[in-house]
Amino acid sequence: MAMARYLLLIHDREADYEAADDTARRALDVAHDAFSREHKDVIVASEHLKPTSTATVVREDGAGGHLVTDGPYAETKEALGGYYIIEVSDLDAALAVAKRLPFFGRTGDAAVEVRPLF
Repeated sequence: MAMARYLLLIHDREADYEAADDTARRALDVAHDAFSREHKDVIVASEHLKPTSTATVVREDGAGGHLVTDGPYAETKEALGGYYIIEVSDLDAALAVAKRLPFFGRTGDAAVEVRPLF
């Protein structure tokens, strides 16, 4: 059976993570470590991203050059906090993995966007 790669983009409330104490942050790290061990056979890569305040955006300026600005691409309540690239048989399998991802913050404030890779 042919395998497909999917990108799992973790969107979460960055403010909740920043306001959390070390114990809560460690608990989330432990949960992601457990998730990674459980799904080690399908995970190709994963990373936790630094806060959006560390982001830099590069845009074309329309005159053949580029405009570089500090900060995230867009100001939103949720931020991209990390990702996993997985290799599974199909979308249903990718969704099953995505549903097992641990979240930080309140229920409904976080989401995983599942996108197929070329």
